[in-house]
Amino acid sequence: MQLLEDVAESRITADVLFVETVRILLQLRDEKFARMASLMNALERTRGSLPLSSEAIVTLIAQHLACKNASRLPVLIVAAAYQAAEDRLAESILSLNAHNAADLQTGSIGDIEVCLVGDKAIVTAYEMKMKRVTFDDIDAAVAKIAKAPKQINNYLFVTTDQIAPDVSDYATKFYEETGGTEIAILDCIGFLRYFLHLFHRIRVDYLNAYQALVLDEPDSAVSQTLKEAFLALRQVAESDE
Repeated sequence: MQLLEDVAESRITADVLFVETVRILLQLRDEKFARMASLMNALERTRGSLPLSSEAIVTLIAQHLACKNASRLPVLIVAAAYQAAEDRLAESILSLNAHNAADLQTGSIGDIEVCLVGDKAIVTAYEMKMKRVTFDDIDAAVAKIAKAPKQINNYLFVTTDQIAPDVSDYATKFYEETGGTEIAILDCIGFLRYFLHLFHRIRVDYLNAYQALVLDEPDSAVSQTLKEAFLALRQVAESDE
């Protein structure tokens, strides 16, 4: 505001203000790139011959999930699983929608939509929650399932909060009503742990897929601080292994 006032009072020209603003933005960008390059180089230096165990990866990602402003991460946790195991599952995910994009806006059924390889029909939908899943959430899912162009096999909530047994039981009641779509609520870290032990031999592929997804997200979805935090956490984990 002070700079705008200076322009209005002719203490500096608008051209000078523009050039200085661009200079500062470029400096901030270069500093960001330098920090990321430094973290990536440090990670390469600490990477040993023994890969992280499945449990160590669970701990690493749980630490990342506990950081501030991490609401996008559950989507990436599940998406990375499908990317890493696509050939084994013969299933793939559709392109992820922008963070905070409403389903009504995008026309999507869930935050993650899974198809069989070679087919665009959605067979599984995931909805992520950083809070408890409620009865209303289940009812909303049933409404979306009813409007889906083709039968969905399962609609899965993944939450970072506690799972209420009565809500979980309520979800199971809609299997017949929906014509065979199973609705269930999964714990986010529990999902990750089971996946990594089931596909233990590709656990490093999973970790690399998760890292790539995190770093590729726009800063509006995964902040620069959160990206740097993951690289730092991974470096510590791998240097301890």
